[in-house]
Amino acid sequence: MSVSHPTALIADDEPLLRDALAGQLRQAWPELDIVASVRNGREAVAQFEALRPDICFLDVHMPGMSGVEAAARIARRAHIVFITAHDQYAVQAFAQGALDYLVKPVEPERLLDTVARLRERRQPASPDIETLLARLAGQLRAPAPALNWLTAQVGAALRLIPVEEIDYLRSDSKYTAVAWCGDDGQPAEALVRTPLKELLAQLDPAQFVQVHRAVVVNLRAIRHVLRGENETATIHLRRRAETLPVSRNYLHVFRQL
Repeated sequence: MSVSHPTALIADDEPLLRDALAGQLRQAWPELDIVASVRNGREAVAQFEALRPDICFLDVHMPGMSGVEAAARIARRAHIVFITAHDQYAVQAFAQGALDYLVKPVEPERLLDTVARLRERRQPASPDIETLLARLAGQLRAPAPALNWLTAQVGAALRLIPVEEIDYLRSDSKYTAVAWCGDDGQPAEALVRTPLKELLAQLDPAQFVQVHRAVVVNLRAIRHVLRGENETATIHLRRRAETLPVSRNYLHVFRQL
């Protein structure tokens, strides 16, 4: 790796997160030249082959080819730093320095530690890199841990929304509308690109339940539920004026509580 002008690639399917990490890196490592910013593992591999950057920052979860699959193709030729929303993937091998990782949202102090380690390294990968990547791939095949937060674009800003603050989620075509109350206590709403079905699989089932084919609600956000006709119901929320429908197929949720 060039000491004076090292190069890097960033791969993340969220453009705002790519831009945010690039900005943090420019502050933490001014000499680093970010030569590519891509959306998925396939693009990461293609741009790596074309540009041969010294370092690849790879999001663990990306559509198509994951960051782990991309790393398996380039790990012996570049330094790999994984980016993940889940602490679970920070396995012991990472802590020992064989592989490095950053947890979203990336903390400046953690990024500085990562930059310091990258500056010191001379070899792109440890001898047992294949074993470590296989272990990480095995973790990815296991059920994902519950989400702690979501990222959503609110105007030109990237908003990090703690999951416990979410009132409900609603399917909106190819997107999901996330409803929560902001720091000022006022209701807010934003769209995320992840489908509702995929988000539901990552939410704590003891806290979030599906009540309609297009609606998932945080049980802690419910004020009361009113039964309606034809085995339906309406949810009234603690912090919001709107109500949510409960369809016949999901009314059993409230019988079991």
